[in-house]
Amino acid sequence: MNDMKSLSHTSYRCKYHIVIVPKYRRMVIFNKLRADIGAILRQLIERKPDCKLIEKEACPDHIHMLIEIPPKYSVAQFMGYLKSKSALMIFERH
Repeated sequence: MNDMKSLSHTSYRCKYHIVIVPKYRRMVIFNKLRADIGAILRQLIERKPDCKLIEKEACPDHIHMLIEIPPKYSVAQFMGYLKSKSALMIFERH
């Protein structure tokens, strides 16, 4: 299993398990918009170079994702991007 990636001075295998939970675990939002939210998150992850969505599962009140993020992005920076852009896109569509 050789899934090591490399940048100019580093080799890495950075995979993060991320859980996104809406405020108060609002099931109504995820039950109605579940498929669309998944498509929006996948689209935003694919926009970032070298970031890859490995697995995702949408539960009734939260979303689990396994994402490969290169070390040039911090996890906090990536999540800030993902949450802000996805909130705008969801608000715009619905």
